[in-house]
Amino acid sequence: METVDGFGITAERQFADLWSRSVLTVKERRLLLLGLLVGQGLHDMTEVQLDVALRAGELSEAELREVAVFLTHYAGWARGAQLNGQVESLIERVRRARSDRSGPGG
Repeated sequence: METVDGFGITAERQFADLWSRSVLTVKERRLLLLGLLVGQGLHDMTEVQLDVALRAGELSEAELREVAVFLTHYAGWARGAQLNGQVESLIERVRRARSDRSGPGG
């Protein structure tokens, strides 16, 4: 007998509905969420959102770097330094993965 995760299904549906509303763009929502996560020091969740934003094309490398500069001044230097490290590490990983996929012939 298969168990159904009713809470998980409900939560997933609510998040999908929330992210598909039309007043704010997905990019605007992602920026708000990043600010909130960095401000609360939720580094693991920040890492996930940065990854999604870059890989989905919602935010460019330059935009992620600018987010780090901006939030450093509002969330504090320690959290800003953490965010900057996360952004640079992510950019390097994504570039390396893209390079590996293109192979030696490019």
